Amino acid sequence: MKIIKELEDLQPEMQNWRRDIHAHPEIAFEEHRTAKIVADKLESFGIEVETGIAGTGVVGTLKKGKGNRSIGLRADLDALLIHETNDFEHKSKTPGKMHACGHDGHTTMLLGAAKYLAEKGNFDGTINFIFQPAEENEGGGKVMVEDGLFEKYPVEAVFGMHNIPGMPVGSFAVKSGPFMASFDIFNLKIIGKGGHAAMPQTTIDPIIIGTKIVDAYQSIVSRYIDPQEPVVLSVTQFHGGDAYNVIPNEIEIKGTVRCFSTKVQASIEKQMENLTSSICSAYGAAYEFEYQHRYPPTINSAEEVETSLKVMNEISDESMINTSPSPSMGSEDFAFMLQEKPGSYIWIGNGDKEGSCMLHNPGYDFNDEILPIGATYWVNIAEEILSPIN
Repeated sequence: MKIIKELEDLQPEMQNWRRDIHAHPEIAFEEHRTAKIVADKLESFGIEVETGIAGTGVVGTLKKGKGNRSIGLRADLDALLIHETNDFEHKSKTPGKMHACGHDGHTTMLLGAAKYLAEKGNFDGTINFIFQPAEENEGGGKVMVEDGLFEKYPVEAVFGMHNIPGMPVGSFAVKSGPFMASFDIFNLKIIGKGGHAAMPQTTIDPIIIGTKIVDAYQSIVSRYIDPQEPVVLSVTQFHGGDAYNVIPNEIEIKGTVRCFSTKVQASIEKQMENLTSSICSAYGAAYEFEYQHRYPPTINSAEEVETSLKVMNEISDESMINTSPSPSMGSEDFAFMLQEKPGSYIWIGNGDKEGSCMLHNPGYDFNDEILPIGATYWVNIAEEILSPIN
């Protein structure tokens, strides 16, 4: 691997930053301590800083030369509501919260790149270091965009990165087009007529109706959607009833839908409500149906992916770069930024040692070995796009 020497030397310091953030996790829109660390470090590097975007977001702006080109590099700040089971010194000091997705590492890699670029960066133009709050479920990327991110900081392209456990250290993956799925949720309340379980003929049983609806939902993917379209519809909650001998008055059904097309998103929502309405009507029940489009699909731009691949090849061997990864059914709110600007979202290997666990696991920890690798990627992206004209 060709890692920038100064970033290799910075690795122990970056590790200290990362582990401090890991030990003090903060969830969506509560990242006050983390945001202050980021802002203070950026300012110490001589980078202009704005705080408070989307509440706890931070943007650092670094200009060199006379060029008018501008790019955005984005990292996420927030942790998850998970109780950490690790027992190392830097484990979470906040019960019930932990950095189980590696955002502590993402933030640190971008800070390391910012320090190098401020001190020795060879570029002509403007780099906007975007530190985004609330990636986990709450759509902080959307809030930043709505808060005027790209009006205040106009960029020609924006870039993001996520670690992936199981991918070897030094490896990367990226592809143009759909890369990660949309994230939708649904909430259904079925309102029947409760009564004695020994006299079901006097009731309108919402549990029976609910099972029919759950079964019907599973036919949407297999019978109403093009089989070449990747789609997941999962019912994840079914709540109702409190006693053995009572048919409840109402139940609730909840779940998620994932796909790679906004057209498919709209089709699934319509079909779910049609089936719900028909089945409830047939049994004489009422219903309340809510469908929320949380995150759109993450769709990479071809030109920016080519830039990412060029930089990856400067860092790692060709054998370590996956140019045709299977798109993930997981979601990412960087998608909101990609709806506004062209860009590239990549995966970086977090290691594949025995015992490594996947994201959102209470035993997860970011691999500090890859900090200078990710930081080198960020530096090379900036210098590739904003290379000075000789």
